[in-house]
Amino acid sequence: MKRVLFLCTENACRSQMAEGLANALLKGRVQAFSAGTKPSKVHRLAVKALLERGIDIGNARSKHVDEFMGRHFDLVVTVCDNARQSCPSWPGQGKRLHYGLEDPAAAQGSEAERLASFRKVSDHIAKELIPLIVTELGL
Repeated sequence: MKRVLFLCTENACRSQMAEGLANALLKGRVQAFSAGTKPSKVHRLAVKALLERGIDIGNARSKHVDEFMGRHFDLVVTVCDNARQSCPSWPGQGKRLHYGLEDPAAAQGSEAERLASFRKVSDHIAKELIPLIVTELGL
């Protein structure tokens, strides 16, 4: 089974959703993890957006990238520009990919409008990033 690590700054939204979607959509082929350079707390709207897809990340926690140092990953994916700059190199083997995603936590407006931003990012991950991972890993 291939191992993938998604990195972003806070490990609160984008990387958490990517981890949840990869584990659900590529079950049995990929084991996905996520971490951040300045971890905070998993965003409640990220949890809600994935629950709408039948994926529960409600027990997920934000993790620091240091927790994964020394572990092998077949692919390390940065999903925000800050993480790309903060982690210019990843020790060990494996491919490296940057796939910048909009930060849904930066969305303004009503609860419904903000949730729509999380849905949009979730859709983007499912429709574009997951197939790219499949290609990159030769699955």
